[in-house]
Amino acid sequence: MYQVNFNHPVWVHFIGIGGISMSGLAHILLGAGFRVTGSDNKESELTCRLIGEGAEIFYGQKAENIDPAMDVVVYTAAVHPDNPEYKRCTELNLPMLTRAQLLGEVMNNYDASVAVSGTHGKTTTTSMISEIALKADLDPTISVGGMLRSIDGNIRVGHSPLFIAEACEYSNSFLSLYPKIAVILDIDADHLDFFKDLNDIRHSFHIFAQHLPADGTLIINASIEKYQEIISDAVCSIVTYGLDRGDYHASDIRFDTYGCGSFTLIRRGKNAGRFTLRVPGIHNVSNAVASLAAADLIGADLKAETEGLDNFTGTDRRFERKGEVNGFTVIDDYAHHPTEIRATLTAARNYPHEKIWCIFQPHTYTRTKALMDEFADALTLADEVVLADIYAAREKDNLGISSDTLRERIARNNTPVHYFPSFGQIEDYILQNAHTGDLVITMGAGDVYKVGDELLKKSR
Repeated sequence: MYQVNFNHPVWVHFIGIGGISMSGLAHILLGAGFRVTGSDNKESELTCRLIGEGAEIFYGQKAENIDPAMDVVVYTAAVHPDNPEYKRCTELNLPMLTRAQLLGEVMNNYDASVAVSGTHGKTTTTSMISEIALKADLDPTISVGGMLRSIDGNIRVGHSPLFIAEACEYSNSFLSLYPKIAVILDIDADHLDFFKDLNDIRHSFHIFAQHLPADGTLIINASIEKYQEIISDAVCSIVTYGLDRGDYHASDIRFDTYGCGSFTLIRRGKNAGRFTLRVPGIHNVSNAVASLAAADLIGADLKAETEGLDNFTGTDRRFERKGEVNGFTVIDDYAHHPTEIRATLTAARNYPHEKIWCIFQPHTYTRTKALMDEFADALTLADEVVLADIYAAREKDNLGISSDTLRERIARNNTPVHYFPSFGQIEDYILQNAHTGDLVITMGAGDVYKVGDELLKKSR
């Protein structure tokens, strides 16, 4: 496999450079003096930013975009062998790396690398650790899967040995990483278009744990069922955490009127300080405990930990308050798995509201079919559910299900539920039926956030 060396910058071309992760890696390489070119289907804020930093970007993926002089070409999971640029690279026998492989190669250039993994909470926990590192003046390089307000984007290039990044399990991409410090937040049945079942997912996390070196540390949630199986054979140090158990855990958890938690951190049996969060939900208390365990390992002090968590007000699409219209509040959230939906709607229960509306857009046919009953049960935490069409993402509609199938299943739980095939119909229904004091949450990993954006432009 091609080795990326920061001491010898080369020419790197990205097929699909406009994605949030790919653009972040391109940004890091530009900062390290590499020549960066790339292609994408259309112009975006991210591609324009990269051009401003010195990248050359082609719109439209064509064979002629590939130059034989390129040293290495990087591509995403969405790029297939029939892609004209991919085909041209194979004809020229150019070295190629997946996005995950490049992330691993970049990580190898940092002595203190932190990888945050888990089926839920990666972006939030990565962001929390990043905020603490910034307050501690550790000058980290950061790669996060969402837009973090304090760095005005998804990437920050630092000048220290510290690199903080998300580690995604989909397609086993995190198995390309060999960090010094790793976090496993949870292990749940997800991405079943790739993994066979939960045991297959657990097996991958087991391998990931083995990637840490003997002088490294794995932080793992003690609430994961049979977590000892995951860490068996690991040669690194192990730190456990949880809400009520583990080397690090929370005590005396309280919530304010907006559902934001405060807690006392117990570190190996001793009081390690009290922390106040500005993001809602018990799940974020758990994320904060994990981030504090990591913060200790990277050398942050109590002052930086306290200020870092206080400074974190969330990332885009994570219980993000978008505004008010006609007296009701619009929130947007990325939740697309039953566990995440349950966590978000539970947090919403502690947020000021008269009625909770959940406008949910299922993400992928595979996930919807595999977890149909779990989706239906989680969505009953809302007072009323409005369903959009399934967001296909990388899949085709060949499983014989639809959002109307999910509507029928939710209705069995006696929860008011509606399905509309267009965003315009959803917007009209909400404007006609939501009232002052209600909480309207757009939810999903697709483009359902557009409904909230449009609602804020209208009034009845």
